Formats: sequence, C-alpha cells, structure tokens
Amino acid sequence: MSQLIDGRAIAQQIHTETAARVAALKARGIQPGLVFIRVGEDPASQVYVGMKEKKSAELGFRSTTLVLPVSTTEAELLARIDALNADPSWHGILVQAPLPSHIRSATVYTRVAPEKDVDGFHPLNVGKLLLGDSDGFVPCTPGGVHELLIRSGVRTEGAEVVILGRGNIVGKPMASILMQKGRTANSTVTIVHSGSRDAAAHCRRADILIAAMGVPEFVKASMVKPGATVIDVGVNRIPAPGTPTGTRLVGDVAFEEVKAVAGFITPNPGGVGPMTIAMLLANTTRAAELASR
Repeated sequence: MSQLIDGRAIAQQIHTETAARVAALKARGIQPGLVFIRVGEDPASQVYVGMKEKKSAELGFRSTTLVLPVSTTEAELLARIDALNADPSWHGILVQAPLPSHIRSATVYTRVAPEKDVDGFHPLNVGKLLLGDSDGFVPCTPGGVHELLIRSGVRTEGAEVVILGRGNIVGKPMASILMQKGRTANSTVTIVHSGSRDAAAHCRRADILIAAMGVPEFVKASMVKPGATVIDVGVNRIPAPGTPTGTRLVGDVAFEEVKAVAGFITPNPGGVGPMTIAMLLANTTRAAELASR
C-alpha cells in the first residue's frame, strides 16, 4: 500500500509561509497585488479564478478579477495588459486559459511583463528556467509538483523520471526543473508523448512517474515500477450516469489499482491541484518583494 502525498496539507504549509512574507511586506507599507483577467464566461475558468481570488484575499493580497466579454479583440486585451504592466500597484498578472479562439495565447502571454508573469509563461522566464537561472518565475503546476517531491522526502538525485506529456504548461517545464544540477533535481528525465514507442515500457523504468497527458486513467498498475512515486497532474471529465452533473473528474492515473503498487502517490483531487494556487501566490509575493527592492 502506497503512502499518500497530501497536496492540501503541503499547500497549507506554503500558504503559511506566504502569509508571513505578506505580513512582512505590509509592515513596510507594501501590499502584494494580483490581477486576474478572464475573457468570456467559461464555467471552469470562473471556478478556478474564484478559488484563486478567494485564497489570495485570505492571505492578505490586494486582488481583483477583470472580466472581459468573449467578443474582446486581441488588441483590446493587449491594451489592458499594457495598462496593468505600467501600474506599479499590481505585482502579478494572470490571464486565465482558455482564451477565445480569435485570441492568440502565445501573443498574450508574451505581452505580460516578465517581472509580473507569475504564471511563468513569458519566453524570458521559460528561457531562464531552461538555463537554470533562478531569477525567473517557475510555472505554477510543475513548480508545485517539485515542492510536493521535496517536502515529501522523495529523492530526485539520480532518479529515473518519466514525464507523460510534452505540453508547455507542465511537461516541458517539469523536465527543465528536474534535469538541473542541484540537490533537489539531478534526475535523468524521459518525456513520453504520443509519438513514443511502448510508453508502458518507459513508465516501468521510472522511479518517479509524472502523468500530465490528459488521458483519463491512462496509467495502470502494470505500468508502474513497484515502489515508484506517482504524481497525477491530469484533470479529465468523464461520463458518470446517475450523478447530479452526469460526469465526474478523474486524473491520468487509475488511482485505485496503482496505489497498491506505488511507494508514494498523489490523490486526485487533493494532490497537485492545491499546489498550483499555492505556487501562484508564492510567485506573486516574490514579485512584490523584488519590485520593492
């Protein structure tokens, strides 16, 4: 039976640390400011932004959500970002995905000032992460996974790590974090994707298996090395007749069967999700600290 990695408990540790840093800033007359931008009325985005804004208020941030109609043009959105970039009272800017199809996400993320890019998506921050430059901001979800590993005592040095998924939000930055030199990295990293041959064989070699491919319950017990650490980043909605919504959320890992094989495993929900918010607020606090130097 595996040991659960409690993402909620570890996220609370980070929130406690962040609250102390916010209090120290407030003692100097500085209140971290975080603005969320949401374009359209995507139901999931409404929920996610609401959770982030609630937690930021609890920790003492100044925060607000700028809700724009789905008809907003790319130029109009960029002009809003420019205004926020120029306002020193806002230390972090988060543009919630997904954006309407007529707005290019890459263009938008590049427009956010790197020093306010608390999501870690600006090319400058992406480049710094790849180069091992700690001056940049690390994307929140892979940064949260890294903290889960560190604070759970999972050894990464020399570990065989397999990451399922090569996306820009999780897969690529996760690989960049764990391949760096350092006591909490130094891993041998393999990225498995849709073009890989025999994904299961790769997975069975892993000391640490990170699933972030968006395929419901893809990882089965037969794919996991006994005693391995399994991190489930997936969020997938599948049919669930008889439930109020007719659907339910599952991860990329078949949790019930994999937990009998793994040494450590994240539940889903309650694993990686809470860490994403914790890292966002930690990044914003750091942005305020840097701006106040």
